Amino acid sequence: MPKIVLEHVSKRFQKFTAVEDLNMVIEDREFIILLGPSGCGKTTTLRMIAGLETPTEGRITIGDTVVFDSEKQINLSPSKRDIGFLFQNYALWPHMTVHQNIAFGLENLKWPKPQIEARVKEMLQMLKIEEFDKRYPSELSGGQQQRVAIARTLAPRPKVLFMDEPLSNLDAKLRLEMRIELKRLHTDTDSTFVYVTHDQLEAMTLSSRICLIKNGILQQFDPPMETYSNPANLFVADFVGNPSMNFIPAKLVSADGAKATVEFFGRRFAFEAARPIGEIGAEAVVGVRPEFVRLEEGEGQAKIYGTLPAGMETTVKLDVDGFILTSVKFGNVDYKLNSDMNFSIEGDGIILFDKQTGKNVGRGRVTPL
Repeated sequence: MPKIVLEHVSKRFQKFTAVEDLNMVIEDREFIILLGPSGCGKTTTLRMIAGLETPTEGRITIGDTVVFDSEKQINLSPSKRDIGFLFQNYALWPHMTVHQNIAFGLENLKWPKPQIEARVKEMLQMLKIEEFDKRYPSELSGGQQQRVAIARTLAPRPKVLFMDEPLSNLDAKLRLEMRIELKRLHTDTDSTFVYVTHDQLEAMTLSSRICLIKNGILQQFDPPMETYSNPANLFVADFVGNPSMNFIPAKLVSADGAKATVEFFGRRFAFEAARPIGEIGAEAVVGVRPEFVRLEEGEGQAKIYGTLPAGMETTVKLDVDGFILTSVKFGNVDYKLNSDMNFSIEGDGIILFDKQTGKNVGRGRVTPL
């Protein structure tokens, strides 16, 4: 499988910049997810790699082949890039059976008939849709149609599989099942997957690395747990994670090396980072994931503002002198509204952000002074 390299890739539509100076390396057999809000440039990026959109400038390499170079006027067509593309609406031929849909692309590529039959049978078995061989798309459920679309896309053995929000038309239960199937499929096919979504849960559960984009600019390109636990800036911290990270306004009292003193909730805390703290102004933001807000312990005083019990865990909203702080309590528990609650902030995954730049300047733990 090939490595994909994007160098200084930009795409402009008259006065609007969809993607700006994007540099990215997708390694062999990775499952990369392009993540971000609607209109951020993720689908444009996918389409530029696939050859469905022409970049304004930059260079794209798939394996040993330069497929686009603005300076050298190279721009290979999608058919010459050896890629497969799975669209959101599946795009199955309604007048063809499942077998015919999978075989269609191979016939266009002039594969010998025995090889076509063998490959179709292999795809039917891999996607567990043998029993639907003679059915038409209208006779299949959404999940079954999606499997057929994947089988048809994989049949010609593309080097890279591109997917543009392929699960968005499915209900919540089926989406969960198909995530598991896609993850297994990635391992079974030993292929490189590049996948577009705005669903951060899909990104967290499926990807080997997340490429998070905002307004056409790359914000962070890291494994999902690194993106979650050590976000590059306030945007990444807010976009990834459900429930969202707590952002507590704070004052920086002092900073020296890997240690700082910050003030929030009316008292001072020592912040100790794993590495020297980056450049930070007087205004700071302390980022705390809900799982680091521990209930029924510590010196913090709050009232229960609201609860959302879900069986395995309960999301709890605390009112701390008018600031709403989110906590997650694991287990089947609930609390009475407006009741008093003690809390503490524990753990070594507390993030210190500079308020003006939004950048992550340190990750560590806080201790009351």
